[in-house]
Amino acid sequence: MIFEIIASSSSATESTGNVAVDLANQFGWKPWMFLAQCINFIIVAFVLKKFAFGPIGKVLAERHERIKEGEAKLKKIEQDLADSEKRTAAAIAEANQKSKEMIAEAKESGAKITEEKTQEAISSAQGILAKAEDAAKSERVQMVKELKGEFGKLVATATAAVSGKVLTDTDHKAINEEALSVIEK
Repeated sequence: MIFEIIASSSSATESTGNVAVDLANQFGWKPWMFLAQCINFIIVAFVLKKFAFGPIGKVLAERHERIKEGEAKLKKIEQDLADSEKRTAAAIAEANQKSKEMIAEAKESGAKITEEKTQEAISSAQGILAKAEDAAKSERVQMVKELKGEFGKLVATATAAVSGKVLTDTDHKAINEEALSVIEK
């Protein structure tokens, strides 16, 4: 089909005998116009490269660099986070160990203090018992003394009442000593 169009158009125009020239004439190709279009294309390409593709390429390169830097920072942050987690885990483990040691130490110290306080309480109780026994003994001695005195007076009064005679201090003393000697045996 194209060949028919070319053949029909070549019959309409005059033929020079050179196929390239005939083909160029048939399509309306003019060398000066072609050269001007090539120069225009080169100018447009230069302008686009200088003012459009250059800045866009620069922006893309900068964006690419920022993305690389962002990825590097992200990797660093991830590494720092992992290191921080490791340090935190180590610190927690150390704190747990120290707290276990402190608890064990506190239990041991508590047991020692409890034992010491128990011993102190026992010795204090023994001291109180000893004091109570001493107090009871001295009170008993005092009561015995008072009882002897009262008993002596009672015997002297009873003797005076039975004998009907008024007793002197010497008589009282003699009766008391005699009554006490009987009680102590």
